[in-house]
Amino acid sequence: MRTEVTTVKNNLWRALVEVGFIIFLFYSNLLMGEMERTANGRDKSLLWDLRDIFTSKNFVVAVVAGLIGYLVVERLRDGRHYNRNRRPSPEKSRYR
Repeated sequence: MRTEVTTVKNNLWRALVEVGFIIFLFYSNLLMGEMERTANGRDKSLLWDLRDIFTSKNFVVAVVAGLIGYLVVERLRDGRHYNRNRRPSPEKSRYR
């Protein structure tokens, strides 16, 4: 029972970190585009650029993109041929 709770907590933390990283990449990409659009920040300040990208619409898009990205990575991670705790048997190895 104790290991199940620990596994759930670890999975939750991993999900939060992965979704948070995708959100970070999304916002950093928006900020780079905003800085490029405003001629490398000469026309307007960094604070103006930050106010322009941190909107509720962008936040919703970032969270949805983060969740979709997490689900895709989890699907690839938990594929049919993937098992974290099992090593391939030597007779089935294709690198003989």
